[in-house]
Amino acid sequence: MRNLRIGTRLGLGFAVVLALLALMTLVGVLRMQQASRMTERLVAEHTRNERLMAEWTKIIEVNAARASAAFLATDPAEQKAIEATMAQSSGRATEIQDLLGRELTEPSARAAHADVLAARKAYVAIRKTVLTSKASDPANARRLYTTELETRRMAYLDTLGALLRIEQKALDDTASQIQRTYESGRNLLLGFGLVAIVTGVLLAWRITSTITQPLHEAVGVAERVSAGDLTSAIDGDARDEMGQLMRALKKMNGSLMTIVGQVRNGTETITTASTEIAAGNLDLSARTEQQASSLQQTASSMDELTSTVRFNADNAHKARELARTAAETAVQGGAVVGDVVQTMNAISASSGRVVDIVSVIDSIAFQTNILALNAAVEAARAGEQGRGFAVVASEVRALAQRSATAAKEIAALIGESAQQVQAGSALVDRAGATMQDVVGAIQQVTDIMDRIADASAQQQSGIEQVNQAITQMDQVTQQNAALVEEAAAAAEAMQEQSSRLADAVAVFRVGVDGERPARRRDDRAVADVPRLTA
Repeated sequence: MRNLRIGTRLGLGFAVVLALLALMTLVGVLRMQQASRMTERLVAEHTRNERLMAEWTKIIEVNAARASAAFLATDPAEQKAIEATMAQSSGRATEIQDLLGRELTEPSARAAHADVLAARKAYVAIRKTVLTSKASDPANARRLYTTELETRRMAYLDTLGALLRIEQKALDDTASQIQRTYESGRNLLLGFGLVAIVTGVLLAWRITSTITQPLHEAVGVAERVSAGDLTSAIDGDARDEMGQLMRALKKMNGSLMTIVGQVRNGTETITTASTEIAAGNLDLSARTEQQASSLQQTASSMDELTSTVRFNADNAHKARELARTAAETAVQGGAVVGDVVQTMNAISASSGRVVDIVSVIDSIAFQTNILALNAAVEAARAGEQGRGFAVVASEVRALAQRSATAAKEIAALIGESAQQVQAGSALVDRAGATMQDVVGAIQQVTDIMDRIADASAQQQSGIEQVNQAITQMDQVTQQNAALVEEAAAAAEAMQEQSSRLADAVAVFRVGVDGERPARRRDDRAVADVPRLTA
């Protein structure tokens, strides 16, 4: 069974179980059909026959009572009516008799049925004789009625009872057969069910064992591989899925053995290469350190020269800025002087306008004085009535006189101010011309300082470019030194990793004897490489 695929095994197992279930179902159906036929026979034949016999028995008893009534009847018409009713019941009895004759198949039942027919024939004959001889031979009729008729009736009922008992016995036999059929069908179903269960359990155990046993073997192989043992003998002869799994594990185990061997060889090569790289890095590190020292000295000298030139350039720049500031201040002073000149001219013009205004005020005061004098004359003419007006005119005249006096004083002050303004304007004009000369001289100084500053800046730029080139060379050298250090560290790390890798693959046992080969350790030259400081 191990050569069969798992799906085929499961299919066969389920097919066997399903076949047993189908067989159980078939047996159950057949037994149920047999029980159904027996039940149908029980109901359709025996029960119906028993019912017909009961009806026949009732007809016999009823006709017996009718025969007695007809024998005892004194009216011939009444006797004929009773005999007609008896004839109808006898017809029904004949139908039952014929029906039972056709339905009864058992020999004993047919023999009993024949006995019933004979007894009925004898009973009907004696009953007919009694009823017909009642009028012609009453004594004989009464004798037959009291002796023969009842005896024949009882014999008739006895034979019918025997037939009924035979039919009841057949009914009981059929019921017993139905019970036996049920019990045999039940026993068969139980037997087939037990066989199906046992077969299913055996198939399940067998199929499970053929699946789990290879799985346990595969788990054992995986555990041994995880423990580093690659020397396991793996059997993959089976042609099912478990065989495919074992063959895959065997292939994986072989691949792991090859990989471990290659890794071990690679670690030895890496260790040798890392040692050589470490030695080369050591030599390169020494040369790079010397070059870095020379460049550092050159960079220091260039830094000092750059600082000196930068200081001179800064001073020239500051002097240029101061000259520009002085020139700007002189220009601003010239502008201020020009503004002062314009302001003085405006003040002079305003003084002229004030003089004109004062002249107008003096003229108004003169005219007001004349008007006040005329008002006083008119008030004197008016006498007592013009006294108040004369007082007002006197006050107006006094006010006009004070206004004229004030106007004269303002005119005198304005004249003095105009003279002073003209003198100030002349001084301001001379100061503006002087400021223009100062601005020109400062502008010349500013031009000279600009040329000096530009020359210093160009000198500083050239020196800074040289310094940047030396700085870049120093940075490149420092980077080279750092790269050499990183290469040394990488070589050391590579040697350490190769050692760890050798330790890791040393876990696996690939020899036939299962021993773990000792891992070779080379001298770590990289560990002695000095660390450079940039």
